[in-house]
Amino acid sequence: MSVFDEHRNLLFSVAYRVLGSAADAEDAVQDAWLRWSSADRAQVADPRSYLVRIVSNLAMDRLRSAQARRETYVGPWLPEPVPTTEDVDADSVSMALLVVLEQLTPLERAVFVLKEAFGFGYGEIADAVERSEDTVRQAAHRAREHVRSRRPRYHATRLRHREVTERFFAASTGGDLNALMELLAPDVTLWTDGGGKVRQALRPVVGAEHVATWFAAVATRPYEGVDPADMRAAVADLNGAPGIVFTGAGRVIATVTFDVDEQGRITAIHNVANPDKLRAVADGTTLLR
Repeated sequence: MSVFDEHRNLLFSVAYRVLGSAADAEDAVQDAWLRWSSADRAQVADPRSYLVRIVSNLAMDRLRSAQARRETYVGPWLPEPVPTTEDVDADSVSMALLVVLEQLTPLERAVFVLKEAFGFGYGEIADAVERSEDTVRQAAHRAREHVRSRRPRYHATRLRHREVTERFFAASTGGDLNALMELLAPDVTLWTDGGGKVRQALRPVVGAEHVATWFAAVATRPYEGVDPADMRAAVADLNGAPGIVFTGAGRVIATVTFDVDEQGRITAIHNVANPDKLRAVADGTTLLR
């Protein structure tokens, strides 16, 4: 295995968390490989740190461009879901966290990811993002305070999360409105991301009754040319926690992930249906760390 391939999973994991997009993360990793292949490696004392520095800066540059594009995005913008292995830390890659990270500056986001998800020291991060250590410490503090004030404070255990997901799966595919209502917190919010390419709600759907009605209706009507009888759904690990993958007509048509509180109530739902954001799930591009 080459030095670059040895660190490829780490580089993709860093880039994905910074960008919230598997496609953009893959591009950043590919660009990092091009730079690595043309570098004078005799001058590289620590390949891991060197490669993390390259991909971090590439990801920050891409994020600046992406944030400008997202200002004109049709409907809510959600991160691109990715399949994950069971040992991936949900707290570092959940959809809820990635949504919160969208509100940080590229520097704050990169610093937060390197510190909180991968445990890099401030000196290492300063080298990676090419800033002073004092600047990095300030960015880390701002990022932590922002995340602490906005991400869910309490969540269910993984076992409870899976149980709730499976119950939701059964109720939604069966169109059971009452069973759905039992699972939803009164102030639950549903975000749907179709990117203007498929039919989705253009604003968040708020409240248990409205959310339950929305999902019950989906189970009874054709969706993008796919008849309900031809749709299939399966529970799968997405972004560090159990979620649901919907397929039909030979393609992935949507994913659904949940925030579940310690009482087992669903407090938020992220439904991604933009076909451009379903490639990682369709291709099985799995986040390993």
